[in-house]
Amino acid sequence: MSFGTNLQYLRHMRDSMTQESLAEKLDVSRQTISKWESDEAYPVIEKIFELCDFFSCTMDQLLRSDMTRRKDAYSEVRIESLERFRMARHVVISATPEDDSILLMKNWAEKNGLAALPNHKLELIGWDFPFLSQEQINVFNLRGYVSACIVPADFAPTCEGAELVWQEAGKYAAITITEPMSAAFQLIPNGYKNLLRYIKENKLAMKAENQQETICFEKVYIKDGVEYMDVYIALA
Repeated sequence: MSFGTNLQYLRHMRDSMTQESLAEKLDVSRQTISKWESDEAYPVIEKIFELCDFFSCTMDQLLRSDMTRRKDAYSEVRIESLERFRMARHVVISATPEDDSILLMKNWAEKNGLAALPNHKLELIGWDFPFLSQEQINVFNLRGYVSACIVPADFAPTCEGAELVWQEAGKYAAITITEPMSAAFQLIPNGYKNLLRYIKENKLAMKAENQQETICFEKVYIKDGVEYMDVYIALA
């Protein structure tokens, strides 16, 4: 697979970014981008570093791998009906909220003995927490993420550290991503974009966003030795 094909693929996956926009970002001409994508020329090492930073990929991925295979990482979008379920959730606002929040919930579940409950499989879900101030985002470079642990309806925790809430039954647009962490900053956002495109094209309506009910979430799991992520967006 050529560098040019990889670059063209990454550009298209970035909200169908134009050659002109990418050229402006890298301070080169549009003709230069066109030559790179047709493998008529190659960027200097400094521009390769800039491309890797901008597209959140490694140099080896950009120059040697077949990145177009990632479009096969997505299942077809489907509509699922989920029953009402109860969960314990905790939001973390930090520079690395996903890792911090997931670790916190795993520790909380262990302390409360969830893994030892009969006929109960430990399930974690998560989603971005958007209710941050502009100062938190722009000045301190913070992000928010919520991790939640699915709990039985009659579960009574023995220690604090998480909020117990119900997620009401409803319909969701859902998609499955294969090996999402192989390129998390590309595959996961584009999974959401596929869902939003499906919702728009089919004239569906999303639930209104609020702090009481979860309108979208992700669930990572292993099946036959392969990692998958199911992404859900709640429909009105």
